[in-house]
Amino acid sequence: MIVIDTCALSAWADGTASGALDIIGRSPRRVIPAIVLGEYRFGIAGSRYRERYEQWLEETLSECEVHPITEETARIYARLRRQLKVTGSTVAPNDLWIAACAIELGMPLLSRDTDFDRIKELIRVHFDASFA
Repeated sequence: MIVIDTCALSAWADGTASGALDIIGRSPRRVIPAIVLGEYRFGIAGSRYRERYEQWLEETLSECEVHPITEETARIYARLRRQLKVTGSTVAPNDLWIAACAIELGMPLLSRDTDFDRIKELIRVHFDASFA
């Protein structure tokens, strides 16, 4: 079971990170937070390979769950943001929402982004960025 961050989704789409491909391939449950889906769609909207990425995404979404922002997600987000403010740390707002989704689901987050390590209750699974 794994929650997929935007960088991991991009690596999966490109087939460029063997570590991400291996982890995603072995996971019986793959969850993409709605925030990640929005970030990814924004990124591919300006790509010269937009049609290819959109086709890949449509095929891939049938293998994944898209997790919406729920009331519980909002509670966790608010708690995390407050904790970070008290400690003087920051994490980008979208990353906080993504972390809140993973915490809500009780699942690890697949990401290369070390900013997530500031969120103590989140389990981040790092993946190797080497080419597959």
